Amino acid sequence: MKTNASQIGMNKAGTAYILWLGCLLQLHGLHRLYNGKILTGLLWMFSFGLFGFGQVIDLLLIPNMVDEHNTKLRARQGWLPDGSLPTQPVIQRVVTVDAKPVPPQPMPNSLVVKLLKAAEARGGNLSVTQGVMETGASFAEVEATLLQMVRTGYVEITNDPKTGVVTYEFKEL
Repeated sequence: MKTNASQIGMNKAGTAYILWLGCLLQLHGLHRLYNGKILTGLLWMFSFGLFGFGQVIDLLLIPNMVDEHNTKLRARQGWLPDGSLPTQPVIQRVVTVDAKPVPPQPMPNSLVVKLLKAAEARGGNLSVTQGVMETGASFAEVEATLLQMVRTGYVEITNDPKTGVVTYEFKEL
């Protein structure tokens, strides 16, 4: 019998119902623990399945619990919600020691150059507010430009250890 790879390790509603029957042995909440609902599973255990009411209501909720658990498991494993593999290949950026990406050359008066000069004057670190003060551009323009520079790999986002302010660190400066 051929097993679908998306079904390996997936929870089954039948197993959850059998664990639900643990309430007959005063083991309430086993079905919730099985489906990854740890806190409510422990609550069910110590409150006798919410005094029996929660245990009975769970008879209707078990299929949804199993589906929710399996969907989360598939997402963690990189599967699509329907249990199939993604069809598009994963693209990874490979950077070698000798090769450096070549950025588009900015215009001499562009916002990028102004931000680079402002960061250089501050030891390679710049906040959005400092960028606005140095360039006269809006907060949105400065932040968008800095985030674009982060995406290209020339800038990293950090936090100032003393103030907690988000700063952009220019590694090459």
